[in-house]
Amino acid sequence: MNSIKLFKKVTDSISIIFLYILLLALVMGMVKTLLDIRSIIFESLESGFSHIVTSVLTVFIVIDLFKVFVDYQENDRIRLTDLTDATIFIVLREIAVGLYSKEFGYEFIISLAALLFVLSIMRVLAIKYSPAKPKGSGSSTAVQSEGQPVKQGVSAILDKCKTASESN
Repeated sequence: MNSIKLFKKVTDSISIIFLYILLLALVMGMVKTLLDIRSIIFESLESGFSHIVTSVLTVFIVIDLFKVFVDYQENDRIRLTDLTDATIFIVLREIAVGLYSKEFGYEFIISLAALLFVLSIMRVLAIKYSPAKPKGSGSSTAVQSEGQPVKQGVSAILDKCKTASESN
């Protein structure tokens, strides 16, 4: 057996196991969120709301991680945007927990906000500079909605400069 095929089978098996674990965690998270709604009715609104916010954000984290593993299973790659989305949700959850519990000092919350800012910039740059098409998806030129090919790369930039200089 080829070592690459063995590696592929092992990583596929591990990612499938993680998918089932994340699916179970997602179902359990939804059940916990529904049970937390009961705590709003029977306990104070403030503590119940805090539980619901953290539960919902945790469910969003699990959904994003689920999306990362599904994308890896289907395409054999991990998208940076999906990974930064999950990390942004984790930071947002920690900020929300810290604000509701009032346990964190302002220094820690400012550092989490700075991390959130850097992650947001990273996500925007990942979208802006993402590859146009994945490998093996067809021709090398993109197609506009009208059916005309779109120029890419240096020739597109030169054409834009030429039209700008002609208009002046």
